[in-house]
Amino acid sequence: QVQLVESGGGLVQPGGSLRLSCVASGFTLDYYAIGWFRQAPGKALEGLSCISIGDGSTTYSDSVKGRFTISRENGKNTVYLQMNSLKPEDTAVYLCATDCTVVGGTFNLHEFSSWGQGTQVTVSS
Repeated sequence: QVQLVESGGGLVQPGGSLRLSCVASGFTLDYYAIGWFRQAPGKALEGLSCISIGDGSTTYSDSVKGRFTISRENGKNTVYLQMNSLKPEDTAVYLCATDCTVVGGTFNLHEFSSWGQGTQVTVSS
């Protein structure tokens, strides 16, 4: 069974850090471009970062560039999102997905992309 599971969310104060994990089971993450997305209450799904297969090139949205870092650890079938300098507006459910591409700054997914269930990140004092 193909499955993605996110973890690492929680409550953090403004300026703090969290590292999210996206673990795959039933398939090998090495062969997929993986993206991180988030959805805040009442807002549209927002693409944050994609990491490619092969050379592992990365792309970030303007909203997180310089604060978030995506990486993959193929031996653990895991993709991470290191989030630093968190702001209250970063509060959302964070999800990872396969087959992420970025065209002209727009994050896209394939119609058959696999998604995890998400992990809640709350930034508040």
